[in-house]
Amino acid sequence: MTLFLRLESVTTRIALWGAIGFLVIAAGLAMYQVTTRFVFGSPSTWSEVITRSAMIWSVFLGVAPAFREGNMIALEIIQRALPRPLGLGLYLGSMTLTLVFFAILFWQGWAMTERVARQTLAALEVSIAWVYAALPVGSVFILIAVLACMIRAARGDWPEAETPEGAP
Repeated sequence: MTLFLRLESVTTRIALWGAIGFLVIAAGLAMYQVTTRFVFGSPSTWSEVITRSAMIWSVFLGVAPAFREGNMIALEIIQRALPRPLGLGLYLGSMTLTLVFFAILFWQGWAMTERVARQTLAALEVSIAWVYAALPVGSVFILIAVLACMIRAARGDWPEAETPEGAP
């Protein structure tokens, strides 16, 4: 289990840096698109497509670090109101459903990526499969992160309720 948790730490860090990289690309190309359209009056035909693709990759890679850090929408209020064993059970149950969802997303994303392999992106001669591949690739990172969250929770590393500053 410790080895898996170390692997998850590495893969989640890779996903985070990938998400950041794609976000930087998207922001830079969006600025380029605005500049060419409104300053030079000659809009770029390719930058909008790459910006959208980079945003898709950024989102799918960014979900794994969000799970790891506990930043996804959760049933936290209910978990904290329940006795710890029931709250933990609710947490593990919701994470199990999350695993099922992302396993299906991986499977369907893989199938979609294969189906669109011969199609190209508008204004580019690049397969649209590179964009669709964000679904299965991101799902793998997410599945690893969610499994690690479940392992940490089962080991007792389940976050305690945070007391707001100034509260008794």
